Amino acid sequence: MRSVTAENIKAIIKRKCYAQGAIGKKAGYNDKVFSNMLNGRRLITDIDVIKIANALEVEPNELYGISSGKSLPRN
Repeated sequence: MRSVTAENIKAIIKRKCYAQGAIGKKAGYNDKVFSNMLNGRRLITDIDVIKIANALEVEPNELYGISSGKSLPRN
C-alpha cells in the first residue's frame, strides 16, 4: 500500500525535475531500496524522512504534506 508520504516525495521529485535514482543515492539508498519505499514495499521511517528531506532540500513536514508557514486553525 502506498503512503501519502511516498506520494508527496514523488511529487516533490517531479516538481523539482530531479531523477528519482539521484535523490535516492543522495539520501543514501540504492535504487531498489528507494523504489521499494516509494512504491509501498518498504516502510518509510522517521529517519528515512529526514534523509530524504535533506536530499530534496525541503523541510521534513513537506514530505508529510504539512505546509510550512501555515498554522493550524483555532477553535
